[in-house]
Amino acid sequence: MIITVTPNPSIDRTQVLADPLGVGAVNRVISGTDQAGGKGVNVATVLHAAGEEVTSVVPTPDVGPFAELVGESQVPTKFMEYGVPARTNLTLVDADGVTTKINEPGPYNNGNALATRVSHLLDGATWLVLAGSLPPGYPDNWYATVTAEAHRHGVRVAVDTSGAPLTELVLAGASVADSTPDLIKPNTFELAEILGLTPAEAGSMEDAAGRGELDEVADAASQLVDRGFPAVVVSLGAAGALLATAEGSWFCPSPKVEAVSTVGAGDSTLAGYVLGDVRGLAPADRLALAVAHGSAAVTLPGTTLPIPEDLPHDLPTPRQTRRAS
Repeated sequence: MIITVTPNPSIDRTQVLADPLGVGAVNRVISGTDQAGGKGVNVATVLHAAGEEVTSVVPTPDVGPFAELVGESQVPTKFMEYGVPARTNLTLVDADGVTTKINEPGPYNNGNALATRVSHLLDGATWLVLAGSLPPGYPDNWYATVTAEAHRHGVRVAVDTSGAPLTELVLAGASVADSTPDLIKPNTFELAEILGLTPAEAGSMEDAAGRGELDEVADAASQLVDRGFPAVVVSLGAAGALLATAEGSWFCPSPKVEAVSTVGAGDSTLAGYVLGDVRGLAPADRLALAVAHGSAAVTLPGTTLPIPEDLPHDLPTPRQTRRAS
């Protein structure tokens, strides 16, 4: 059983525009959809489509627009009786394929009830995926605290977040037992933020990776491995992704595809990696499956997530960039 947790779920409203987005102008919508969203919800959707046993946990009630959308997805979901309504996030996709996101912050809450709910579900789980932003009122160390609780139950943990909660994971790992997740999935800018690098240095890492020069990003990811993170998957945009572990690092290029929307690509990448792990794949093959899912996601409109039929017939080929010394 894989459990995903989305502290700040959303109704993802996608509006497709007839023309390029005009700031300060009237923009005409030609189509639109509403879907149940949030990073953990997206991961659960991909895993469910792949046939894995998964449960999505959200701090929202089992009635209302969000619950109705979840019901349409048929992903097994645990709601909270006294939860708060989900926020609404708006995605604009213009005629050039440029995506603009406008996200609400989410309702205020302290996170205690959700942490307790998750703790009661951990027995028998293999992975816990904690994903997305934290709503106002949650402490920055919420992910670190829940990670430690999961580890006490023998459950591996993957975290995909950014900003203060991501930084807190690194800080907590040095002082709080079991609070370091087994897997994190930063992009280059989040990786740079953790390590105290500038946005320009983050951009340099991604540009270099696009040219096939991987030393910068491999060095940066390896620093997190040295700090106790067992696995670090770094999203590199159209270039692909890099995996760093104590055994070394691997790079997998992304297949050449026509991008329609990048929404959900990172969540699909994370789902693909966890899927590879539960199916017993070697690290390089987990990375290849992750990149295949991420690249398939960008070929789909709006917030549509990949199903197995959307994946390339042949997985991309990873290569080891360095071995453990």
